[in-house]
Amino acid sequence: MSAVKTFDPTGWDLALALSLKGDRTVSVCIPCRNEAQTVGDLIRMIEPTLVGTLVDELIVLDDDSTDGTDEIAAEAGATVVPVDFVHFFHGAARGKGNALWASLLASTGDIVVWIDGDITSFTTDWIVRLVMPLLIDDELGLVKANYERPSHLGGGGRTTELVARPLLSMYFPEIADMQQPLAGEFAGRRSMLEAIPFATGWGVEIGMLIDMAEKFGIQSLGQVDLGVRLHRHHKLETLAIQAAEVAATLLLRTPYPPDFAEDVPMLHRKELGPLQLNIGERPPVNSLPKMAQLPSSDRK
Repeated sequence: MSAVKTFDPTGWDLALALSLKGDRTVSVCIPCRNEAQTVGDLIRMIEPTLVGTLVDELIVLDDDSTDGTDEIAAEAGATVVPVDFVHFFHGAARGKGNALWASLLASTGDIVVWIDGDITSFTTDWIVRLVMPLLIDDELGLVKANYERPSHLGGGGRTTELVARPLLSMYFPEIADMQQPLAGEFAGRRSMLEAIPFATGWGVEIGMLIDMAEKFGIQSLGQVDLGVRLHRHHKLETLAIQAAEVAATLLLRTPYPPDFAEDVPMLHRKELGPLQLNIGERPPVNSLPKMAQLPSSDRK
């Protein structure tokens, strides 16, 4: 059984990435919803050192923030695209996957790097390490971060370890050695990303892995070590929603997908009311009419 390609970043630096980049362009996209506390610091790390060298555009996709995320991101130097701009052309949807899909539409780079907006352990080396495998291996379509999540600092990855990895092992064992299948830090090749659908909810990352492997083969998937990752942790109630949507998205991609008990799949919770699961899907971008680019004067 083929394994996911694993890359050792020893010796990789910005100078090496620039020597290999050629005429390829790189977009960094940060999908954000109410990340005012962290997004400015992220941008101020990326913009001075990478924009204009390895990174050709730095985009914050603002997903209806109400805390001033958009203003902070623009002041720090990012191009801010409101999700409603994409909704105007393609209809409204909601969820993390919808924000990722919207940022793919709003960006132009040959290589797209996604970074979560709540990261507190970020370094610019992360972007170099995520881009490098795509510069050296033309078969790759998607490269996920691999990292340590220290338990003494809160740990993390509960949905990964209790839901995603067990289900991958049972149904898609060729992908099971992907150490962080739900990592919010990853990069992809636009020509291949645009050929797969995006689940609109929390199942987007696991859906992308399965769809990329099915369309382009297991050789299209890779992972690279980013060191240690720290971020804001979700409450158990939120993790339950994530886990349900990840499980549903994966099960819908099995050879014989199950019929859910309800026409509209719901998460029934002990003390809270039932919640409709977000298991919608955005179509492959290459199946859409080309969207007009938003003039730069209107994007901030």
